Amino acid sequence: MDNIESNLENFLQQQEICIKNMKNKKLELKKIIKILINARNKKKKIFTMGNGGSGSTASHLVSDLLKTAIIKNEKRFQALSLVDNIPVVLAWSNDVGFEHIFSEQLKNFMEKGDIVIGFSGSGNSQNLLNAFRFAKKKGAICIGFTGQGGGKMKKCCDHCFEVPNVEMLS
Repeated sequence: MDNIESNLENFLQQQEICIKNMKNKKLELKKIIKILINARNKKKKIFTMGNGGSGSTASHLVSDLLKTAIIKNEKRFQALSLVDNIPVVLAWSNDVGFEHIFSEQLKNFMEKGDIVIGFSGSGNSQNLLNAFRFAKKKGAICIGFTGQGGGKMKKCCDHCFEVPNVEMLS
């Protein structure tokens, strides 16, 4: 077995272990799904955020909620990714600081009872932490998805799903 094949085999084994461990967390995921469905039914907004690859995940979730999750004769989700408006992100980053790019956007749109979802491998991204703190203070429900350990995000969220994988901790 060459090095590429060995690395691939190891990677796939790690993913199998992670998925097996996630199956033990089905109740946590079920709670989060119920929160999202309740938000949809009550016409509450869902905001997503993340940096780098986590930002891509945040954007993709909104795409899934707005298009893929449509169910005939049901209300539709109202969702917005805070990473997608690059000029707004750059303006807040330049004028106030990168650590406020999400919290400042929430100030424009978020209302009590809305949902704020953040993705962070480490759970320690300052811009997410600031946004969660603002959201909690204003009565939003905060949901985090993070790597094993949860970082500081665990304390800022009402629900924090820790993916049981040590490979991604940045």
